[in-house]
Amino acid sequence: MNKKLSWISKICFGIGAFGKDAVYAIVGTYLMMYLTDYRSVAPAFVGTLFMVARIWDAFNDPFMGMIVDNTRTKWGKFRPWILIGTILNAIVLVLLFLDNGLEGKSYLVWCSVFYILWGMTYTIMDIPYWSLVPALTDDENERSQISAIPRIFASCAWLVINSFGLIMVAKLGNGNDVRGFSILATIIAVVFIFASIVTCLTCKEQIVTPSAEKTSIKGMMNVLFKNDQVKIVLGIALFFNIAYQLSNSFALFYFKYVAERTYDDPGNGILYPVYAAVAGFAQMGSMAVLPFLSQKIGKKVSFFMASFCPVVGFALLWIFGYFIPKNALAVGICSGIINVGIGFMLVFITVFLSEVVDYGEYKLGTRNESILFSMQTFVVKFAGAFSGFLSGIGLDLIGYKANQAQTVMAENGMRVIMFLIPALLSALCFLIYIKGYRLTPDFYREVRETIDINRQKEA
Repeated sequence: MNKKLSWISKICFGIGAFGKDAVYAIVGTYLMMYLTDYRSVAPAFVGTLFMVARIWDAFNDPFMGMIVDNTRTKWGKFRPWILIGTILNAIVLVLLFLDNGLEGKSYLVWCSVFYILWGMTYTIMDIPYWSLVPALTDDENERSQISAIPRIFASCAWLVINSFGLIMVAKLGNGNDVRGFSILATIIAVVFIFASIVTCLTCKEQIVTPSAEKTSIKGMMNVLFKNDQVKIVLGIALFFNIAYQLSNSFALFYFKYVAERTYDDPGNGILYPVYAAVAGFAQMGSMAVLPFLSQKIGKKVSFFMASFCPVVGFALLWIFGYFIPKNALAVGICSGIINVGIGFMLVFITVFLSEVVDYGEYKLGTRNESILFSMQTFVVKFAGAFSGFLSGIGLDLIGYKANQAQTVMAENGMRVIMFLIPALLSALCFLIYIKGYRLTPDFYREVRETIDINRQKEA
């Protein structure tokens, strides 16, 4: 029988995403520039740190998924870890941006330790959070809504942090931007804890794993390698997240040093706030309409739009950057086109993973939500690491110099990193989908019917 979820629970589930993505936004958007431009850390060091941290996470994420799947408490297996991970990650976030007065090697050690801990503690919370999606309902339409609502809240968090982050830093720091970042991180940490408490109190598991048997390491590997659709969805998620995070983190550099050239007074720049604000609204709008649009025009056409809207938007922004680089309207239009596709893709990946969980039960007899969603978390963080590494090394290779005018080679290099690479990766997502994703609407209905029959037999 299909499980329904109240709208209050759906909204409260989304509130949790607002908190956790506010945390991810300040790290994903500002940490690179915070370290290079505000704490005078070499870009190559930052890029290498990002990559090393995510390689370490490669060993943590799947095992955290296994731990969550093996958890048995009266509060379920997801909510205890959401709360534990939130508290730990909030503390680490404050320490990562702490205005501690350290410089040189001492500060490099400090930021390295707490950035690695930030990734590890974020995993503790993020994996069980998204693993709740297929456990809250088994209704296909309900699941599309549950996948879209937290993404809308997450986009709202990115909208607030990206559009007003630097303004808040300036106000809170009162002339000391390092102190401003420290205070902002503390505020976000408090919001994060409150949001996760709301989610944990209101969202209970409805779909329980059929078997009470715990998952072993061998079982975990079996889930990852014998579910043939896992690698397809993770391939899409990997290329998309590298494109998304690369363009998102590099946008600050592009608008500051290329489009507006406000390197001497970045507080006067308006294009990045415009780009970020439109991005937030475009993502939220596209997420809201995708469940209905997909029913009207089909999943395949909708996914084509998700893949190629960013290609068109990046191409136009590159062209406009030569002729009308400071035109806020042009930047806003391009951002809207790009982020309609991004909004679609964020929802699609969550829906696909939920379908893959069902497919795993259909094919292997076990659901293993957290193991499968742990791989999404790993992919997201690895993509962030790779994009950070590419940004850091790329800035060095193109001759980037912090807080001063850039050479023509550096400006062109920024355009390639900001536009060309993300556009190519976004187009690859559609190719992977067409070639490998088997869970068409008709086949997925067959999967659901078989699962229902098997559950009735076991009841």
